Amino acid sequence: MNGAESLLRSLVASGVDVCFANPGTSEMHFVAALDCVPGMRAVLVLQENVATGAADGYARMTGRPACTLLHLGPGLANGLANLHNARRAASPIVNIVGDHASFHLAYDAPLTSDVKGFARPVSAWLQSSSSARDVGADAARAVRAALEPPGEIATLILPADTAWQEAEGVAPRLAPSAPAAVAEATIAEIAKRLGTGRKAAILMRGQALLDRGLTAAGRIAAKTGARLMCDTSAPRIQRGAGRPNVERLPYLSEHAVQFLAGTELLILVGAKPPVSFFGYPDKASWLTPDGCQIATLAMPHEDGVAALQALTDACGATNVPPRLTDLAPPDYPLHGALTPDLVMRVVARHLPANAIVADEAVSAGLPYYDLTAAAAPHDYLNITGGAIGCMMAVSTGAAIACPDRKVVTLQGDGSAMYILPALWTQAREALDVTTVIYANRGYKILNSELLRVGAANGGRNAASLLDLTNPTIDWVLLASGLGVDAVKAETPTEFETAFVRAMQTRGPHLIEAVV
Repeated sequence: MNGAESLLRSLVASGVDVCFANPGTSEMHFVAALDCVPGMRAVLVLQENVATGAADGYARMTGRPACTLLHLGPGLANGLANLHNARRAASPIVNIVGDHASFHLAYDAPLTSDVKGFARPVSAWLQSSSSARDVGADAARAVRAALEPPGEIATLILPADTAWQEAEGVAPRLAPSAPAAVAEATIAEIAKRLGTGRKAAILMRGQALLDRGLTAAGRIAAKTGARLMCDTSAPRIQRGAGRPNVERLPYLSEHAVQFLAGTELLILVGAKPPVSFFGYPDKASWLTPDGCQIATLAMPHEDGVAALQALTDACGATNVPPRLTDLAPPDYPLHGALTPDLVMRVVARHLPANAIVADEAVSAGLPYYDLTAAAAPHDYLNITGGAIGCMMAVSTGAAIACPDRKVVTLQGDGSAMYILPALWTQAREALDVTTVIYANRGYKILNSELLRVGAANGGRNAASLLDLTNPTIDWVLLASGLGVDAVKAETPTEFETAFVRAMQTRGPHLIEAVV
């Protein structure tokens, strides 16, 4: 057994059974070992940012890490943007990064780089295996590190000679740490504050936004009148009919200030105090109202769900039924122009139960998020770190994690070009993903940002940098060339017909919605 086989067998033994790979020469023994080791599904991606984004999506839906296989420092660097997003999502991921053979580093070959330097900013755990005897144990340690609450990125660098040398065996799984328990005194203190009649809000993130946490939070809200909230970029929210409604913090800072106005007590569950996405010359960065008390029920590494359940008891809300959302998808006209509002209304009305929505519609989607609140029950995945070119990869990983569920990606056309190769992997793996491209032919959100930062001057050069015409991108041709069934929709009727067909047909689809 060589080091590569020991690594693979140790990963499988630790529960890692999917690898999103874009390998190169230094990883050939890992590639060959895939034919010797049962239990590892290898998924080829054509660009490393797809690998890291897909691993993020897989982790969000399973709570378990996939691994990536990346080629040296430049391959890792290609995937850094979506590792940044994954770090913000607290997604457990194990990166396997090949490196030159240890004896070859002295020659400073063209692909030699500071792999650790690239990995360090996005990695909570970082290790370079020193010999084939160590790689199995290093793999087990990497998986345990990735599962450290609330979820971390672990990067294991594999020099090529440690992959081909003789190894000793398979490392057993190491038990990960459990989320820390919240102190009883903390729960009692927050229950006391909730009982004072202050206008309260509970800002949640992580596991608190899944069914068990939502049920507990819903009981507390029904008993105390507290609002339930999540931040703009919450990684995963279970929402729709039959679940308590959670309000999402608006993206624009001035809207968030209005949204939070009057809040006297803000309780944090796995979340940080809300701040503006960017700093502006004349707008607030800190969004909590003056005089509002901030109380932390659970830190991100603590068990927020158990804390909410305990708070339910402490508030006397154990038997109080939560207010649940009724199924009431929105109506829409089939005449007039196709608009982002109408696109979201069609999605909300025809979204099948238990679907997964991955949203990177940016300016075309942010104002219309509430339209899906009363749709069929679904999971909603958001871009977490602001690095665009994310959700087409995240939806790829989500579809592999949940092959029995329909996945819908809401994607701006500008950011879609960052992550286009994800479509090829969706086609190759026959994934049940429908991608809606909002084809507004520009970086529309940046047009508003020019105004918001006070930099707009009406000049032609500035406008040209935010425009996606000349030439206009043909998404039907691009998707078809990558093996994905694609259609263009320019009217409400055309979009409804295309979306309904995609919801009724398995496999990858793309709809270019000209808005």
